[in-house]
Amino acid sequence: MKKVFMVSLQALSGAGYPGVPSLDIMDNVIPNVGNGGEEEKVEWEPRKMLGKFNESKIDMADIQFSAHTNRVAVIDGHTVCASVALDKSVEPEVAIQALRDYAAKPSAQNLPSTPKPVIEVKDEADRPQPRLDRLTGKGMTTVVGRVRRDPILDLKFVVLSHNTIRGAAGASIYNAELLVNENLL
Repeated sequence: MKKVFMVSLQALSGAGYPGVPSLDIMDNVIPNVGNGGEEEKVEWEPRKMLGKFNESKIDMADIQFSAHTNRVAVIDGHTVCASVALDKSVEPEVAIQALRDYAAKPSAQNLPSTPKPVIEVKDEADRPQPRLDRLTGKGMTTVVGRVRRDPILDLKFVVLSHNTIRGAAGASIYNAELLVNENLL
């Protein structure tokens, strides 16, 4: 990946407690997820996660991100609509197969929190949807759909993850299991 343009539709549970007042979110989309620098964080974190550890620091991945973050009236499940530019163009079918083939590294494949599959690709034109897909793999599977050509960049698609199960809470448990399994904790 070289460039990513994305719009996130973030669930109410992502706002924490006390959350978003009901009269502010009902029949509404709020085009700014708090004052915590969410858009900057969404643009920065993937570069860190995809970067390389270099002695005592992380060299950020050389990918440009542009993000819009929106709070929506969904209880759980963050949805991202993304368009990506790649080093070399690939057919959507190739990208779909790569996503379906993705597996956790061997030391993580049999952990209690490892989802099976890690990524599920939906073929239906109207998926993923938070109500229907957020609990896939007990909430730990990332669900992708609508993978297709992008007329400006290379590919576009929709991604759904359960923001509390796969997100903060589940990721912490999963990382702890992995640290124990690799004798790092």
